[in-house]
Amino acid sequence: MAKPKRIKKEALVVAVQDRDAAAEQIKRLGDLQREIDRIEADHNDKVAELQKAADEQITPIKDEMQSIEAGVHAWAEANRAVLTDGGKVKFAELNTGIIRWRNNPPRCTVSGMDAVLALLESNPDLQRFVRVKREVNKDAVLNEPEFFAQNPVPGIKIVTGKEFFEIKPHHQEFA
Repeated sequence: MAKPKRIKKEALVVAVQDRDAAAEQIKRLGDLQREIDRIEADHNDKVAELQKAADEQITPIKDEMQSIEAGVHAWAEANRAVLTDGGKVKFAELNTGIIRWRNNPPRCTVSGMDAVLALLESNPDLQRFVRVKREVNKDAVLNEPEFFAQNPVPGIKIVTGKEFFEIKPHHQEFA
């Protein structure tokens, strides 16, 4: 059995020796980024064209589906008592599919949150409907790192930010 051929590639490293070389390499980096931007823009234009063509094909199909659904729904509502056996079930099984009637679960909406909270908190019978959330105030901990350095608390650790190196080529905008 033949050994698989090993392919070795050397890492590409651009050696920068002085300020002018660094400036030239940053310019090249900007040129490469603009080329990527152009390729991505062309790609996005092609994707938009494909999406538009697909939408044009799909729209009449969706319109027909909505028309069919409306017709079946109207028929099912008119015959609901027969289809659900007088309301004993919430579905009807046909040869080609199932019709179901479903209710969304109940939900609670609150408008004027501050006024509602004040009303609930002021009445002892309604206070049980107010949720009090307790959590560590991380902002306060970060504002006093020296306190936690002198008085460590198990479970609280202050992690200093990580330093990153960034090269940002200048990008000229034309009006």
